Amino acid sequence: MFEYAARLIDIFYSWTHSYAAAFGLVAVVVMLLITPLTLKSTKGMLEMQRLQPEMRRLQKEFKGDRQKLNESMMKLYQEHKVNPMASCLPIVAQMPVFIIMFRAISGLTARQDGLFVPKYLNEDSELYLSLVGKSKMVSLGLDLAQTPIDAVRENFASGLVYIAFVAALAGLYFIQQKMVASRTVSPTMSASQAKIMQYLPVVFAVFQLILPTGLIVYYMVQALVRIVQQYYITKRFYGHEGSLGRQAQAASSEAREMSKDDKKNNAKSAAKESTDLNEPFVSKRVTAPKNKPNTSSTRRPQPPGKNRSGSVQRKPKK
Repeated sequence: MFEYAARLIDIFYSWTHSYAAAFGLVAVVVMLLITPLTLKSTKGMLEMQRLQPEMRRLQKEFKGDRQKLNESMMKLYQEHKVNPMASCLPIVAQMPVFIIMFRAISGLTARQDGLFVPKYLNEDSELYLSLVGKSKMVSLGLDLAQTPIDAVRENFASGLVYIAFVAALAGLYFIQQKMVASRTVSPTMSASQAKIMQYLPVVFAVFQLILPTGLIVYYMVQALVRIVQQYYITKRFYGHEGSLGRQAQAASSEAREMSKDDKKNNAKSAAKESTDLNEPFVSKRVTAPKNKPNTSSTRRPQPPGKNRSGSVQRKPKK
């Protein structure tokens, strides 16, 4: 797989004679291959969102019975032909692509005695001949084999240009994530969690400081394609009233209101239980207290004077 990726870079380099352009074109090809999966996962995610009110009702109905809840959920998915794992397809597909591209670009700039000895390429290929024996992969005025952090350590002033590339990548990630967040409503996600999800890709861009700049160029082109992709998704799935996206938004809002109502009811129930616990406890005796006469039992009435000292017979005086 590393050889295939390196050969694809070599093909685009032979067309453009630019390392940056070659990496960018590979990024476009990869995104075009992943786009059908992205559209399929987006549709599956919207169908899942449309079922959120029904899912909330099932969770409330089978609360405490995990097995019954899972059976009901699976039945709901089957009735509506929804795959809950469909939204994971692009992520699963991109992880091996990231590893392959990282290894391929790193292999192109493998060094021996400080000079490039490219891997994964035929020795007569144009890309191999352009790199072998050199110490820099220069394109766009930058050494694409160097990491931004190393560029800053070597020369702070010129290293700022590399840092600017990372900042531009973070900005593209932010725009892309904001486009997704503007049309997505989650019934279980708070405002703070939504902010974290929005800035998480920006944090990912910071890790590019330790990666080769060629890989940053690759990700920048990918981010640009994703922005165009998200614009197309918005038009396709949210373009008119009654579209799948609008239905999913309405269902998510309904599920969010149901979640709020459940929280209010739970809070009221908890407050009522707390009030009942604070009330004074009154003990009601059923049996008579020990060492005390049983006043509740009925006795036969006795004539006056009986069992008193005056009723005891006295001996006559002598």
